[in-house]
Parts: sequence; C-alpha cells; structure tokens
Amino acid sequence: MPTTPQLDAITQDDLVAAGATRWARGGDVIGAFVAEMDFGVPAAVTERLHTEVERGAFGYLPAPLAAELQQATAAFLDRQTGWAVDPSHIHEMPDVISIFQAVISHFLRPDSKIIVPTPSYMPFLQVPPLMGREVIEVEMLRDDSGRYRYDLAALEAAFDAGGELLVLCNPHNPTGRVVTREEMDPLIDLVDRKGGRVFSDEIWMPLVLEGQHLPYASLSETAAGHTITAVSASKAFNLPGLKCAQLITSNDADRDHFIAVGHFARHGAANLGLAATAAAYTEAGEWLEDIVAYLRRNRDTLTELVRTLLPRAQLTAMEGTYVAWLDLRAYGITGSLHDHLLEHARVECTDGTDCGAAGAGHVRLIYAMPQPLLIEAVTRLARVLEPVKSGDGFVVS
Repeated sequence: MPTTPQLDAITQDDLVAAGATRWARGGDVIGAFVAEMDFGVPAAVTERLHTEVERGAFGYLPAPLAAELQQATAAFLDRQTGWAVDPSHIHEMPDVISIFQAVISHFLRPDSKIIVPTPSYMPFLQVPPLMGREVIEVEMLRDDSGRYRYDLAALEAAFDAGGELLVLCNPHNPTGRVVTREEMDPLIDLVDRKGGRVFSDEIWMPLVLEGQHLPYASLSETAAGHTITAVSASKAFNLPGLKCAQLITSNDADRDHFIAVGHFARHGAANLGLAATAAAYTEAGEWLEDIVAYLRRNRDTLTELVRTLLPRAQLTAMEGTYVAWLDLRAYGITGSLHDHLLEHARVECTDGTDCGAAGAGHVRLIYAMPQPLLIEAVTRLARVLEPVKSGDGFVVS
C-alpha cells in the first residue's frame, strides 16, 4: 500500500524517467496539465497484467473477459454509490471520448446541437465540431464560496436553440464540484420537458473528497430513460493508457439499440485494459482509500498555498477529482497564461480558454503529484505573480 512518505519521496527525476506525458518536457518543467496521477498503480493491477501477458492474452476479446468486466463494474458501482446496475447494461469501450462519440453518433437526432456547460473538459468542446455538430457553450454560475452550479435558465435557452444533448460531468472537471441531488433534480425535469438527452461523464466518481457521488441515471426512471453514463478506472486507478472505459445504458431500449449498432465502437477496448480494470474494481479498494486520503492532503495544502502565496487568486471549492481551477484574472496577464507560466515559472498548466470562453484568465492545475513538487509548483507561480509575497517559499507544518 502507498504511504505518505513513499509518495512524498517520488522525485521529478523519477517521473521524467517513467515517461509519463505530464513530464515529457523533461528538464525542470513541472507538469500540471494532463489529468493523470504520479502515484503508480495498485499491486493487484500489476499482478493481473503480468498474468495476462504470461498467458499471451493478445487475441480478440474473449467473452469471459467481457463478462468479468461487466460483473466487476456492477459490483464496484454498487459498493461506491449504491447504484444497482444490471451487468447487461455495461458495455466495454476504449475511453470516455469514444463513449461521447458513440452517444452523438447513435443516440441523437441528425444535426442536433451539443450543450456544454463551461468551463469544461476540453474534448467536450473539441469533438462535436469534428463530427459536424454545433456546440452551445453555457457558462456555469459561481457563488462567493467558489462553488460552480448550472444556470438552469441558460440551459433551457440552449435547448430552445436546438440543443439536444446536455453534457454533465460529475465530479466536475475542471471545477472539482460534486453535484448534489438538489441540483440534479431540476436538471432531470428540464431535460425531460425539452425531450433532450444527457451524456453523464462520471469517470471521476471514485475520487470524491467531500460529499457523496450520486449517479445521475440512478435518481429516477425519468433520468434513466434519457441518460448514457460513462465510467472508467482510468482516473482513480491511473490506467488511461490501457484503453478501457464502460458505457452504461440505463433502460432496455438504449441497451438493445447499442448492442445492435455499437459493435465497432466497443471493438477498440483492449484485453489488458479490461483485465486491469476488473482487478482494480475488485481488489484495489484499500489502495484507492490511501490515494484519496493523499489527494485530500494535497487539496488542503494547495488551498493554503494559494491563500498564502497568491492572495489575489481565487480557487474553486475542490470537492472531488484532482483538478484545481485557479482564477488568475486579478494579475492582469495578457495573452496565453499557459505560455506565460511555462516560460517564466517553468510550470505547465492548461490554459483556461481551452475549457471554453468562460475560462479566460484561469488555469487548470493537476495536483495529483508528490506534495513537495506541488509546493514547488505553486511557489514558482508565486515568484512570477507575487514576487514580494513568495519569499522563501512555503513550509508544511
């Protein structure tokens, strides 16, 4: 099991040597832009992968492995959220983007528009135009505590303007919100009244730091009737490169339709990814608990870092994920924040404008890194943005 000292001891040289995308620039650049963790994978996953490699499990996907994934996913969802999903409603897919593409291709009316609340995970804005679909950006509302919520009136106007699919991300990337029942019930009513559909991205579901994750489709028969859900072990167990996610249908009509039309979409899921995911869901519960505890510690440290070293910045309430949404508009940086911070602070974040027009003046920062590197990253930002405040850095007591 990973311990705090072990995770703290991971160095930048270790991460560069491991070849992860976030550290591919090498040198002294701290990568905080790609949503993956620096904490390795559970031992149960490694052991299962060795077993599959030794078996030579490199042929086409065998039916028993697909069935194992369905059972493991259903059991994991039940343990984590109380959502009882029929395994026959669970369909292997390569990743969340392939699920998003499948929903657009197979479950929507021709030429209907995609409603994306912003700030958003970048591909939700990028993929629909590549498929000939128009995106309607709907800026989320933010209260004084840094919590984002959906603008129901603006969403209704988006449906009236030709939108059919609402993209719901919960826990939310990049704001870190964990959406409550009180917030989702009006969304269910709105989508139902407008004859719309919901793509519910819930791949961050295991990484709840505060509150409770409630799967949207589990809340009512009405929600189940208009929703396709995406889940995956990729974020919580650090497996994005193994190409396995799960598309969940929540009514028989959608299940039967996707079985009929979705064969080639499902065909991209990798055998090793299915095996690793089944092992993670079944055997890595204690590993996940330790990682969530470490992420809470990092979240709290980041909050204090920003309060102390970047007093003009605003940080969202980080209730889930390991993504921080940092408002730097008060610093008046013109041009690309990504380029400015990369050049002057040697820290690479995602520019907020990549997350929609609402992201101007913000950056998306990944804090799933060893805490000493997190402290160094924010200290570097402060030396550029608040050189008088930064002093000699920050020490955790």
